[in-house]
Amino acid sequence: MKIKIGIMFGGKSTEHEISIISAIQAIEYLDRSKYDIIPIYITKNNEFYIGEEIGNIESYTNLKSLLAKSQRIILVNDENKVKLIRYPGKKFSSNYIDYIDIAFPIVHGTNVEDGTLQGFLSMMNIPFVGCDVVSSAVGMDKYVMKTVLKDNGIPVLDCKCYNAKEYDEDNEKIAKEIEDSIGYPVIVKPVNLGSSIGISKADSREKLLSSLDTAFSYSGKVLVETAVQNLKEINCSVLGDYEDAEASELEEPIGNGEILDFSDKYIGDGSAKGVKGAKSGLKLGAKGAKGAKSAGSKGMATLKRKIPAEITAEQSKIIKDYAVKAFKCLGCSGVSRIDFMMDTKTGKIWLNEINTIPGSLSFYLWEPIGVPYSKLLDKMIDLSLKRQREAENITYAFDSNVLQGVSFGTHGVRQ
Repeated sequence: MKIKIGIMFGGKSTEHEISIISAIQAIEYLDRSKYDIIPIYITKNNEFYIGEEIGNIESYTNLKSLLAKSQRIILVNDENKVKLIRYPGKKFSSNYIDYIDIAFPIVHGTNVEDGTLQGFLSMMNIPFVGCDVVSSAVGMDKYVMKTVLKDNGIPVLDCKCYNAKEYDEDNEKIAKEIEDSIGYPVIVKPVNLGSSIGISKADSREKLLSSLDTAFSYSGKVLVETAVQNLKEINCSVLGDYEDAEASELEEPIGNGEILDFSDKYIGDGSAKGVKGAKSGLKLGAKGAKGAKSAGSKGMATLKRKIPAEITAEQSKIIKDYAVKAFKCLGCSGVSRIDFMMDTKTGKIWLNEINTIPGSLSFYLWEPIGVPYSKLLDKMIDLSLKRQREAENITYAFDSNVLQGVSFGTHGVRQ
């Protein structure tokens, strides 16, 4: 009997559109002999929709039309099965539509990747693919992530973290503190966003204040750290869980400026000419995804990259070892991508951030070492089932008589 998988994507996030691309790409490569697949689109208002066209990338060029011919649903846990129920319901007819055995969130960014959706799925008692609530939340908060990794001996850049209230009260004071403690140049970034949204470099007071304004427009907390000179960025994917994990091939992304931005990753011309080993991060083929060849599939194909990264064997081992260690320290599961920074002059290496649900699920880093995308997806699903089996062996209830004889009087609790 096939496993019925609900692929969830979209959501209230600045990376909403990238999630759509990642998910429909993955849908194409899932083994249909093993799985029945139900694409579940989450709108920017966090409404759930299913329908024949939800898995068609071309349909998202006219979202209003797509939703009009799709069905809004709610998820209901009923008799240990997660059912998809029509919403709003119809009178005098069954509103039950289908069910799912496993949820597969392929979402990016705040409000979905950060543990929010994972918490909802946990409450539904449904197995889900990828990191759990805690690792998702810690991985999304760059400041919290740094403190955990630093405590485990993994090198990260020192930083300062500020909230919007303190910045609004005295932005000049914040700027002076950054100048005195870190000095220019600095990188300013929202604490909980991905896809390089809201990130910029500053080398003067004027640029610093502008960068802080931009970052705070995307998040209530902002992180500031020194800008690495002679920067080379190296990314490594990790597959596994807290018990066993392995590292992928390494990539060296190539941007058009001093730091990779959203345009480099998703909107560039897609040219990889002259880049050794360059490969599209987005690979929607004609294997069965309707509209896969459309312009909507352009997304992650635009990033130039070198695969493998042009670093020494020793540096490669150091990065892979740190990546696996960080993955386990954070309690991750499934596939994550961990991004590193290197100063090419000094050779120093720092872990920059973790993407608990990376764009394209980083499949292009596994193919070079003999792991096709379909097998990568199989492994991720297997890991979710393993975690569910382990959870079933944990006691979540404790019988007691504490409620017997309890009543509330006018002055509190009486027993």
